[in-house]
Amino acid sequence: MAKLKPKGHQINREWCKGCGICVHFCPRKVLELDEFDKVVAARPQDCVGCKLCELRCPDLAIEVRTEQD
Repeated sequence: MAKLKPKGHQINREWCKGCGICVHFCPRKVLELDEFDKVVAARPQDCVGCKLCELRCPDLAIEVRTEQD
């Protein structure tokens, strides 16, 4: 199965509670918490599309967009 290239991150800042789970699981350190303790894609160009952030977010606040989406 071919890997799909990531196109970006859709983050629902209202749902994000700033727990940092997605930041912790990101293998490429793409995500960070901002000054409001909300997640941001600080280095989206480094994303490999593994979707660990999406899978681990307890609030369903992040979605990784890929070529297929």
